[in-house]
Amino acid sequence: MLTKRIIPCLDIKNGRTVKGVNFVDLIDAGDPVTLAKKYADMGADELVFLDISATLEGRKTTQNMVLKVAEQVNIPFTVGGGISSISDVEALLKCGADKISINSSAVKRPELITQLSNKFGSQCITVAVDAKQVNNKWLVHLAGGTIATDINLFDWVKEVEQRGAGEILFTSMDHDGTKNGFANTALAHMANLINIPIIASGGAGNMQHFIDTFKIGKSDAALAASVFHFGEIDIPNLKQQLKANNIAIRI
Repeated sequence: MLTKRIIPCLDIKNGRTVKGVNFVDLIDAGDPVTLAKKYADMGADELVFLDISATLEGRKTTQNMVLKVAEQVNIPFTVGGGISSISDVEALLKCGADKISINSSAVKRPELITQLSNKFGSQCITVAVDAKQVNNKWLVHLAGGTIATDINLFDWVKEVEQRGAGEILFTSMDHDGTKNGFANTALAHMANLINIPIIASGGAGNMQHFIDTFKIGKSDAALAASVFHFGEIDIPNLKQQLKANNIAIRI
């Protein structure tokens, strides 16, 4: 059995880690490089860095930050935000990123997923999907959740897999920052549709929520931000709790 993964997420804006609720009302959560080292030392399995305003502002992910993080951590980390070409990915991998995450650019040009997968290998390509329920349908949203589409979440993740992505990072905008638990019904449905790993994002508030997303949501990894940034959940304690609930986890 593959071990489950715990992944702190650092949303970056203007060089700082930020956190909001339902993608708005952002507050400062600290220096991303300092937090990255702390999480690596605490036993996080991976890290995700999302430059959340890069697409909106029409610029590339900050490469200088990626270089600094690579110097400080010894666990895999994924970088996303404003990535839209092979050259963007090459630059980030050269700076030390292990994987990249694309979101809006993948929806606008689905062939980009295939191009990047063919060039760098599917294990390197994560497709992030932000979605929320509109009239009882899960619809994909772009540009940090600011642009609605009529694309069905479950149709899109199937296409993403077919086009060569290595994993899905699914964030429920309805659950983001609420601390009421992950979107486990949607996650479990997704897990039944596709065979690539799914990272659950949006809604972590306590340790039981992590247990639930692995057991009920069938998630392969669980990503969270504020509960780690503000010390509400300790990663070593969380892993011990997961192990006690018979969830395969790297201690």
